[in-house]
Amino acid sequence: MCTLTHLFLPAGAPNATSRALPLPSLQGLSAAQHPTRPPMFQVVPAGTAFFHIRETATGRVRGFRGSHNAACALARSLESRIELLA
Repeated sequence: MCTLTHLFLPAGAPNATSRALPLPSLQGLSAAQHPTRPPMFQVVPAGTAFFHIRETATGRVRGFRGSHNAACALARSLESRIELLA
């Protein structure tokens, strides 16, 4: 999930520190793009370059990965499996 915290202006841009970035408008998004419920799994740092995938309802660790991207992919995969069973 992108939180827009990693965006920045180029160093050579005039007034790079005083300009605000334009944020995308959420007005035109469809209902399918807005989450209707909180996520069932959460990626939690568990050490240096190590992440747990925790179930939010019970707090149990359901998996682990060595990179954040892989942990997020596993969390999405677990959530989609549960949605398919329902």
